[in-house]
Amino acid sequence: MKVVLITGAASGLGWELARASHGRGHALLLTDIDATGLAQRVKQLGGENLLGIAGDITDPETHRQLLQACRAKFGRLDLLINNAGITHRSPTINTQPAVFRKVMAVDYHAPLELTLSALPLLRESAGQVAAIGSMAGWMPVLGRAGYCAAKSALSQSFEVLRAEIAKDGIGMLMVYPSFLDTPIDRNALGADGNPAGHARSTIGQIQGADWMAEQIFQALEQRRERLFPDRGSWLASVLWRVAPGFYYKKMSQRFAGEMA
Repeated sequence: MKVVLITGAASGLGWELARASHGRGHALLLTDIDATGLAQRVKQLGGENLLGIAGDITDPETHRQLLQACRAKFGRLDLLINNAGITHRSPTINTQPAVFRKVMAVDYHAPLELTLSALPLLRESAGQVAAIGSMAGWMPVLGRAGYCAAKSALSQSFEVLRAEIAKDGIGMLMVYPSFLDTPIDRNALGADGNPAGHARSTIGQIQGADWMAEQIFQALEQRRERLFPDRGSWLASVLWRVAPGFYYKKMSQRFAGEMA
């Protein structure tokens, strides 16, 4: 039986990943900063091979508690899914520095530090790591400077880490979704750190989190290295590299509402 640790598991993509993993018969260690929501999800799934630990994923003490509990209850870890994330919608010049720091802490520092702490367990099982990146880490998006920066840092650091841990038999999947129907955008921060006051701008089709979770597990089962589930966003990233002027023009038109 595989043991899977999922961060940000109380809602959105994290919850759909938990459901998909539970349906495959995996043992689950779930974590989220929302203690009430996490407890409800654990109760909803049920079963003995299930544990929920609430905590702030940016806190090293939470990492220690998770990994100690994982070894004590399950004796192993086969898959770590770094899903927890946060975003903002605000013009860069108006955004308070604390917003950038918070987004970077959740989206970059936390997954990297948790993964490094989990390596001893993952080496024992020749396990896998998955990280939820974003096409925003490959191309600029108006009103998302902090998010773009954090996802770019996540992608680059995990691509380096992939090469360094390959000798240990540990697999690495980087996932590059586009726009999903999840609370991460509904809970986006504004320039002052409070909830954003305007709806998000999007491109392409908004996919369901359940669809995305199934795509991720199929990629993991194939031990793939990268997943680009949305062809439209992938093409946009190509456009940014080959015709940046045209990309800027189209992005500025599509995301003009982000500059309010």
